[in-house]
Amino acid sequence: MAPKLTRLAKQLRKNSTKAENLLWSRLRAKQMDGIKFRRQQPIEDFIVDFVSFEKRLVIELDGSQHKENREKDDKRDKYLTDHDFTVLRFWDNEVFENIEGLLEVIRKKCVG
Repeated sequence: MAPKLTRLAKQLRKNSTKAENLLWSRLRAKQMDGIKFRRQQPIEDFIVDFVSFEKRLVIELDGSQHKENREKDDKRDKYLTDHDFTVLRFWDNEVFENIEGLLEVIRKKCVG
């Protein structure tokens, strides 16, 4: 893993969005069925918002900036799925408007 990417991941953790902080408050410390998640985690040439390596699950939160970055997101998603990860994408507003529903979707992917 490139040191530059590791530094960037640390910076992203320090400057998390409100949506990322809210979701992280519900995923951290194995709160979801004892499953360990990491946030702003480098995987190859990418940094993912949240990942459970045990469950091979990546969770991405998309704000308005992702409308312009669709091609980059598609490339990352393809790489991850080609390496046996499942990628769940949610809009930031979903975190605020329906956190329980969002957590249930994540839980079902983890146990199913």
